[in-house]
Amino acid sequence: MMNDQTLIIVLLVTGLPFVAFGVILLGTRACPRLSAGVSLTAAGIAMLGAGYLLGTHWQMTQPVIFSSRWMTSGSLEIVLGVLLDPLSLLMLLLVTAISFLVQFYSLGYMAGDPGLARYYAYLSLFAWAMTNLTLAPNLLQLYIFWELVGLSSYLLIGFWSEKFSASEAGKKAFVMTRLGDVAFFIGILVLLLALGNLDILALNDPPVADKLPPAGLTWAALLIFGGIIGKSAQFPLLTWLPDAMEGPTPVSALLHSATMVAAGVYLFARLFPFFSLSSTAMTVMLAIGTLSMLLAATMAMVTRDIKQVWAYSTISQLGFMIMGLAAGGYFAGVFHLVTHAGFKALLFLCAGVFIHHFGTNDMFVIGRRAGRRQRVPMLCLVVAAGALAGLPPLSGFFSKELILGRLADLDSPLWLAAGLLGALLTAYYAFRLIFVILSPRPPEEEEEMDAGDQRSAHAHHSAGGTAAMVVPLLILTAVTIALGFYQNQLDIFLAASLTRAMMPAGHHDWLFYSAVGAAVAGVALAWMAFGRPGASQKGVVARFAGLNRLFAQRWYLDHLYRWLLDHLVYGLFAKVCLQNDRKVIDAGLDGLAQGTVGAGRVMSGIHKDAIQPKLLVMFVVMLLLALYFIF
Repeated sequence: MMNDQTLIIVLLVTGLPFVAFGVILLGTRACPRLSAGVSLTAAGIAMLGAGYLLGTHWQMTQPVIFSSRWMTSGSLEIVLGVLLDPLSLLMLLLVTAISFLVQFYSLGYMAGDPGLARYYAYLSLFAWAMTNLTLAPNLLQLYIFWELVGLSSYLLIGFWSEKFSASEAGKKAFVMTRLGDVAFFIGILVLLLALGNLDILALNDPPVADKLPPAGLTWAALLIFGGIIGKSAQFPLLTWLPDAMEGPTPVSALLHSATMVAAGVYLFARLFPFFSLSSTAMTVMLAIGTLSMLLAATMAMVTRDIKQVWAYSTISQLGFMIMGLAAGGYFAGVFHLVTHAGFKALLFLCAGVFIHHFGTNDMFVIGRRAGRRQRVPMLCLVVAAGALAGLPPLSGFFSKELILGRLADLDSPLWLAAGLLGALLTAYYAFRLIFVILSPRPPEEEEEMDAGDQRSAHAHHSAGGTAAMVVPLLILTAVTIALGFYQNQLDIFLAASLTRAMMPAGHHDWLFYSAVGAAVAGVALAWMAFGRPGASQKGVVARFAGLNRLFAQRWYLDHLYRWLLDHLVYGLFAKVCLQNDRKVIDAGLDGLAQGTVGAGRVMSGIHKDAIQPKLLVMFVVMLLLALYFIF
């Protein structure tokens, strides 16, 4: 009976968003308010259902699986279903809660937008894809919804498609994430051919190591990690995420908190025991996470766009999560994913209030226009920035300290040094934005031009609806303050997700002071450059023109991609394909056609004026046959 009730609730949680998507597109698209109500109702019921599932299964010791056979080929059987375990249940609640809060917030932010019904339809499609990805029991089903998440993200990022920049940003996100997804798909095929099984629980069992050679295991892990690189915007596929800020700000909050870009980290945690079987793969992942964390932090130090600061921050914090997981800290990585979901959604939604009110993304212009007078958003922004910086007692401090503790357990001290440096840079760029808004400086001509350029990007919605935007801020602020104190309860709960025991983290008394010291040093550096009276607000990096240009140009990664496209893809590969098309395919078909025409002309010449002799031959043959049968 309990299982039947659980299955019904699971079907409601995973199915209602898709029903809302269909109802809006087919029935209520002409009524924006009704469409918003349909989507919001589905999201609310899904959130309540996810909370009920988590509460009723809090003491679970074994996963709950519902499955049905989808296809069979020989000994291979592919099933569709759901996997309920502590990790999937926790992620399900995060996804549905953030989706509901973002949709509620959008009632104010998107008020008056002519595409409001379409916007809510896309949000419902996204929620449906993400909830089903979370509960997938095998990699094939997960991959299907992984791609649907990418599709709905493309639709949301390019929602204001009449803007060329938004359309380009959507295409860039779609193409760059597909590069990682190709590697992911190849990794799935490798596992399918080698094991004949894509079940997640089976892949996480230790006996898998006996069925794959070490090299095959490493390559399969790295290929799957390619999908994580693309989806979670890690090096080298990280430049699409800042450009994705062309979408509406609530979309940015949705994508960056616990959903699309966090799906990569969730996949890492989902297959953590499998990845742990290859020390080589884990080292590569640790290196990529560290590099992504540091590169994105440097980019955030110089940008003026408030949304792009938080976008770079997302890349950096996802790198932090990957560092924690790759260092062997399963709970450290997952806990930072959970805390990050709360304060990152809060950061973007606070930014949305400022953008909605002032019509600009430029933090300096927001400061000059008295952004600090927006008291509730400003207070919430300071709390969220403190959590991002890792200041106690906010939630981000607890999860970051866990990751740093795992890094301290590694043989090389360089990983911990990189983590502490990342913590310092994070605190610097987070409070750089805070101090710029709290302590504005006199305007400059070029800044006024920037502000004018930005204002047109937000002319799609009206200036009202602030009340609906404040409630989610207060809820997320409370979560950001309180969540860190539930660390032990979540640790015990998530331990049931693992198929085998993990090595416990070491205890380092000095780490608390190191973590807090790095965060406080970053805040102090930001205050010296941007907050103190008479500060030039140029920043530390601005003193070095070359370094400032390097960070502002994203380490020239986009320039490298442009060069590769122009010289390798278009200049070499496309030309070779064009010549092959013209000289081999077209020429071969033209030669065949000309040969056929020539052969026809020869045969027509042979048959010309030869009708009477043929009739005579036919008559003689028929006569001979008749004589043979008669006599």
